[in-house]
Amino acid sequence: MLERQFRKTFEEAQRIKGVTGENLIKLLESRLDNTIFRMGLTASRPEARQLVNHKHILVNGEVMNVPSYTCKPGDIIAYKPKSADNTAVTSKSRGKNPKFGWLDWNETEKKGTFITMPEREHVPENIKEQLIVELYSK
Repeated sequence: MLERQFRKTFEEAQRIKGVTGENLIKLLESRLDNTIFRMGLTASRPEARQLVNHKHILVNGEVMNVPSYTCKPGDIIAYKPKSADNTAVTSKSRGKNPKFGWLDWNETEKKGTFITMPEREHVPENIKEQLIVELYSK
């Protein structure tokens, strides 16, 4: 299942103009579960995925339960009002990490904005995307 999903993401990265490896990183960074993790709402990506699956997250005011949803610039990501009051849901929040300039999180309103697609040089993981491109291009 995950392999098929990753291949679809890779194929989409190939279709977009630009360097395939950089496009792939941008698409993976803009997934909803990753965005929630980067905003500091959870301690790990699996927790972020669970938060989305259990319908605790709103995107532009709509309940979103698809972790692979690709965030677009301007998307507003927030807790559902009932979830925002639930300490079991919000207790894992670590607060916004200032390293990620493509995201903004307002702690008082419990909502954030996906500002823009991240650039490859701003993604901290040491990923050799060229090796991934070579593997999937066969």
